[in-house]
Amino acid sequence: MKKILVVSAHPEPRSLNAALTGFAVDHLRAAGHEVRVSDLYAMKWKASVDADDFPDDAPDRRLYVMDASERATLAGKLSADIAAEQEKVRWSDAVVLQFPLWWFSAPAILKGWIDRVFTAGFGYGPEVPPPYSEGALAGRRALVSVTAGARESSFSDRGIHGRLADVLHPIQHGLFWFTGMTPLEPFAVYGSNDLPEERFAAAKREYGRRLDGLFTDEPVAFRSLVGGDYGRDMRLLPGVEAPGTGGLDLHVRPRG
Repeated sequence: MKKILVVSAHPEPRSLNAALTGFAVDHLRAAGHEVRVSDLYAMKWKASVDADDFPDDAPDRRLYVMDASERATLAGKLSADIAAEQEKVRWSDAVVLQFPLWWFSAPAILKGWIDRVFTAGFGYGPEVPPPYSEGALAGRRALVSVTAGARESSFSDRGIHGRLADVLHPIQHGLFWFTGMTPLEPFAVYGSNDLPEERFAAAKREYGRRLDGLFTDEPVAFRSLVGGDYGRDMRLLPGVEAPGTGGLDLHVRPRG
């Protein structure tokens, strides 16, 4: 049995995203796992970082967010809602993010969950292990489940929207891998604005397969900062990549 946190970000409880959240929770629990859910809209999650997140900071002190968040994190003085979400992440063996792709990114409420929960001293900073390696949250798996209204071909290598892996890089690499979590290839449902029942049934079958492999599927092979591939300037060393590799693929180890 594993412990899994599912974070859902859609304002409509009858939406496809809500249905996928419910399916994931039921499927994981049926497999014997323990599941917690953070439904951000139902929780009325506050998305913006501000001084209220650090209630013990002196009100006349200039707000340096990184410094204030680290002080509050290490002292156990964060606002109660942030502390509760951090406890869920610490508790978990895996984190699943469920959201619609809005303007090539996560909804603002989910971005706000990331901004507020992954504080200095919790997800990054000098008091925790280095990023892009066995970082602060190492040992956890991470899966993005996303819906997109566009067709799959438009998110391909020659698609007008760019590859989905590139669109999701800030979450896959910049959140998960930066903090030490191990990201899996994302699961996506395309053409989600008008999804016939047979395609929804097929999507659930595929999603169930991905959930079954949450702890066994091969993860994205991002390079480690401390693995000898990068110099002191945090740039990839010359000649490490396979010939012809470019863009964000530089930061993924070739397989085989």
